[in-house]
Amino acid sequence: MDLRIAGRVALVTGASRGIGLAAARALAAAGCPVAIASRSAERIGRAAEELRAGGARAHGLVADVADPGAPARLVAEAERILGPVEILVANAGGPRAGGFDDVGEADWERAVQQSLLGMVRLMRAVLPGMRARGWGRIVTITSATAREAGDRLVLSNAVRAGVAGVVRTLAREVGREGVRVNNVMPGPIATERLRELYADRGDLEAALAERAARNPLGRLGRPDEVGDLVAFLCGEPAGFLTGASILIDGAESRAIA
Repeated sequence: MDLRIAGRVALVTGASRGIGLAAARALAAAGCPVAIASRSAERIGRAAEELRAGGARAHGLVADVADPGAPARLVAEAERILGPVEILVANAGGPRAGGFDDVGEADWERAVQQSLLGMVRLMRAVLPGMRARGWGRIVTITSATAREAGDRLVLSNAVRAGVAGVVRTLAREVGREGVRVNNVMPGPIATERLRELYADRGDLEAALAERAARNPLGRLGRPDEVGDLVAFLCGEPAGFLTGASILIDGAESRAIA
């Protein structure tokens, strides 16, 4: 399918590996120049080299979106190198796992700064240009916990739902200005994040196999499956799709809506 976004400059955060890198690959395959960002200079450098080796125009940047000033600086640097950011994929690592009694004030602060306010600040940084040009695409990547609370994931449950609320509100405010805003909620995807969540289960591989078996499809999702969905949401064939929070979880959630 031709997404008709070739040449549109994309910025993807949390993109040194996993779902963020998969989204950058899918956008690059659609012809987008891509700026990718991560806290790790080493990992983001390798990811950018991989994209360039595949023929993409790609540049790696170092940023921690939990730093209040980082999103605006990141967008400015991406635009200096590649041109106006027309597509934003706002992604960040998940908050610390734990139940209500396991997390403290500092954990709450970090989760809000990184996974909620970091997303909001990225949106604020790109929106003026998108509105002025009359075209823009924003996709946030959160978690299935925004729809159905996960056990021992109180921080994720709280802040991911907040992002979904921002997306729905913003989509209604900017739709007539040519900007579409959507949220993707991955379930169990085979990423380093999932391995981290199961690292205390003794036999990690056995625990992951058991986790996969619980899914209605009998397997874990792949990062590229999420990346392809992100790219589709940015494309013209998804022109009437905005304000949505889309589960990609192999039908694991029992929620109807």
